[in-house]
Amino acid sequence: MVSRVIPVDPFDLVIFGATGDLARRKILPGLFHRFQVGQMPAEARVIGSARSEMDRDGFRDFVRNTLIEFAPAAKADKALREAFLARIDYIPVDAAGADGWAALKAALRPDVVRAFYLSVSPALFGPIAARLHDHGVATPDSRIVVEKPFGHDLQTAQALNADLRQAFDEHQIYRIDHYLGKETVQNLMALRFANSLWEPLWNATHVDHVQITVAESIGVEGRGDYYDRSGAMRDMVQNHLMQLLCLIAMEPPSRFRADSVRNEKLKVIEALEPVPMSDIVRGQYRGRDGQGSYRDDVGNPDSLTESFLAMKVNIGNWRWAGTPFYLRTGKRLRARMSEIALVFRDPPHMIFPKMEGRRGNALIIRLQPDEGITLRNTIKEPGPGGFRLTEVKLDMTFAEALGPEAAPQDAYERLIMDVIRGDQTLFMRGDEVEAAWAWADPIIAGWEEAGPAPEPYDPGSSGPEDALMLLHRDGRRWREIA
Repeated sequence: MVSRVIPVDPFDLVIFGATGDLARRKILPGLFHRFQVGQMPAEARVIGSARSEMDRDGFRDFVRNTLIEFAPAAKADKALREAFLARIDYIPVDAAGADGWAALKAALRPDVVRAFYLSVSPALFGPIAARLHDHGVATPDSRIVVEKPFGHDLQTAQALNADLRQAFDEHQIYRIDHYLGKETVQNLMALRFANSLWEPLWNATHVDHVQITVAESIGVEGRGDYYDRSGAMRDMVQNHLMQLLCLIAMEPPSRFRADSVRNEKLKVIEALEPVPMSDIVRGQYRGRDGQGSYRDDVGNPDSLTESFLAMKVNIGNWRWAGTPFYLRTGKRLRARMSEIALVFRDPPHMIFPKMEGRRGNALIIRLQPDEGITLRNTIKEPGPGGFRLTEVKLDMTFAEALGPEAAPQDAYERLIMDVIRGDQTLFMRGDEVEAAWAWADPIIAGWEEAGPAPEPYDPGSSGPEDALMLLHRDGRRWREIA
């Protein structure tokens, strides 16, 4: 099965911070892949911008080396790579000063989509937005893309939103969360709202609980300074896991339109109940077998920042009252795994006594690796010798079900093309960001003021023992990290 690729309109995409790590690993390879499949029109241009004083040819050499390293098809096909490089330009700009803005304005075309990707420190979001506006580089139809973190707390998030809105209208601002670009995440909406089977069961009457796990096997990997100021709550829960929770828990929107979807997500965030400290487990990986501890990795021997977080979250509305959502994320865990599991309640009357309390039905949405969907069912075990029950899985992996041509693309590829199309469905709105911080801030303040230090856990484990007890005390168990 070959996916149908629809070209976007001609565009000028300016990447601020074009020589940085994100541009090298994700943005530039993603754009090349869209060019490879024919989604970038011939009139499209990608303009790199940074403080580095290099010319167009120098930046093209940089992009060429980047593609050879991070885009296998570019390494294998020189002609294709050079055709893409012909669409690359470079203009040095001082993001915090006056140099380069006039040259950038002169280079942009008036009759194409104009987008600005801020792959820079969040401290530069406001200054760049202001200069784009003040120098007349941005037009009323331009789009600006900003990466997380969207503030450090509610106050800074509000300040950032105010800075962006002084130069751009809300419909021009694209707050990118790459988790929302994952194929399986988007399939949550298709699974729920395009099938009559699931929506009648998608509520507290039928769902016993929901588990959302984002586990990483690596440590902070060179992000120690940032991570030690953020921790798992700010880095993962307040944004990535929050968005997954919203897509699982939201009401059906009236239309599949950006603001209709985001309105329903906002209602979920506003319905989240306060989380007591007794429903939160924080952890920090320790050193073992020659691996450094978290404190070694961040260079802070007294750090109380969590590298693991698990919590029980309740949603105060009619659909989900009584069904807890268990969130879990951490570094240096047993395996890299991201999944959402809806565990259904037992039948109201179980006629097979040995099955009582086992909750045999579960819908598992795998985000990474091996993106796909699994439905766990109970059936009779084949063969004579009595009536024995066993569990089987109905398993759909995207790459196997739809063929290699339809294998999920990198999230950044889809999201960048959505920016060019002007589709904000998979991007966070400013009031969403602020509502998420309004929920998260009291939780963070609770452990900063009186909460215990993070519980140590071994690298390669599933996290602290207390995280297991968080579910055990409710008569439930985490799904294995594997």
